Amino acid sequence: MANYEHIFMSRPDVTAQQVEALIEQYKSVIEAGGGKVAKQEYWGVKSLAYKIRKNRKAHFTLLNLDAPHAAVAEMERQMRLSEDVIRFLTVRVEQHEEGPSIMMQKRDDRRDREDRFGDRGYGGGGGGFRDRGPRRERDSDGAHAAPSAGEG
Repeated sequence: MANYEHIFMSRPDVTAQQVEALIEQYKSVIEAGGGKVAKQEYWGVKSLAYKIRKNRKAHFTLLNLDAPHAAVAEMERQMRLSEDVIRFLTVRVEQHEEGPSIMMQKRDDRRDREDRFGDRGYGGGGGGFRDRGPRRERDSDGAHAAPSAGEG
């Protein structure tokens, strides 16, 4: 059997209990086909990058599957028929990742930003761009004048 990561999005107007019922329905399809669901994660309601079937938000759910192709194909067929599922994606993987997915891990956004912009002079603590010092005077022809002894 192959390993798959399957993510599906359901309409935002369905309740969390209805999403759980959908998960159980699709788990039973996989198990009836001889596979198993290794992990399931409900990510909650998230905003979409663009409208999908007139929806701006959706319930996101991840299923890690260990199942034959026929079982996954049957689950996808049932998702296409469902009005509650607006989009899904199944990807075959070599092995499932251990622990919670990246969407479930908490992260400190401030620390992330400092790591990203650390020594570039913006972001973090300075409150803006770093100071480059005083401007040099220009000659009448527009070229920079030679720095005086006090300037660097």
